[in-house]
Amino acid sequence: MLQKFDERNRDLLVNINGRLVHRDAAGVSPFDSVVQGGDAVWEGLRLYRGRIFRLVEHLDRLIASAKALGFSGIPPQAYFIDELRRTLEANHMHDGVHVRLTLTRGVKITSGMDPRLNQAGPTLIVLAEHKSPVYSTAGLTLVTSSVRRFPPDCLDPKIHHNNLIQSILAKIEANLAGADDALMLDLRGFVAETNATHLFAVERGVLRTSRTVACPEGITRSAVLELCARHHIPTEVTDLSLSEFYRADEAFCTGTMGEIAAVTRIDGRQIGTGEVGPLTGRIGALFRELTASEGTVVCAAEPQR
Repeated sequence: MLQKFDERNRDLLVNINGRLVHRDAAGVSPFDSVVQGGDAVWEGLRLYRGRIFRLVEHLDRLIASAKALGFSGIPPQAYFIDELRRTLEANHMHDGVHVRLTLTRGVKITSGMDPRLNQAGPTLIVLAEHKSPVYSTAGLTLVTSSVRRFPPDCLDPKIHHNNLIQSILAKIEANLAGADDALMLDLRGFVAETNATHLFAVERGVLRTSRTVACPEGITRSAVLELCARHHIPTEVTDLSLSEFYRADEAFCTGTMGEIAAVTRIDGRQIGTGEVGPLTGRIGALFRELTASEGTVVCAAEPQR
């Protein structure tokens, strides 16, 4: 489904290295590493009534990814939190907001891929938008992509980097097939994830999901597994084949942008009853309870009157 423009975002202020500028005036140097080679790391965050859900975990992953890429001058968590707060306050945002946090290797002294050309330190971009969860609550359709997810010996998926061309190519295939998203396999033929989310299948009351061999360590994925442990819902983390998803009683995907979204059709095959399943509904309700009570406070829960 194509997201529609939200008029509330027409005059957004974007934060680039601490400078707040109108979205139409925002700019990144053509010498910045994100422009030169997609050399950056990123996180998607969601704001619920003044709190950002699992902010510390997201920042841990961002900083770990930057370290894995050998960035120098990586700011501490407190710096990111301060800039997030400044951006949200400047845009009068309190709830129902998605934030894309990007840290690039920074501006180069001349164009080229050599990281030694980066001598100015990283560039931080904070883009906050009014945005509801992006997926339909009625159920998603997936189509299996011909594009495979890399294993760690090709490009380590534990690095949450900006090189998203695999996902973009897979999404193009999904668009052309009339599906909502693309299901992606690893090089061994097992299910990795979609082009944007992690996948879960329900079989005989057991919630099953793939190992993170060829996909990132998802924050929402981890929250779901924690909720299952807390509420005595049996789980299994293992290699899963495509046929195991075809025969599943239920399926759903997880992610910051879409939260918990049922999957009702894969490659034209109906999954389960073709509707949102009972365990999917229960997990969704538990997740909503969690996001309503947990998170790092970064701004007021409601606008001042």
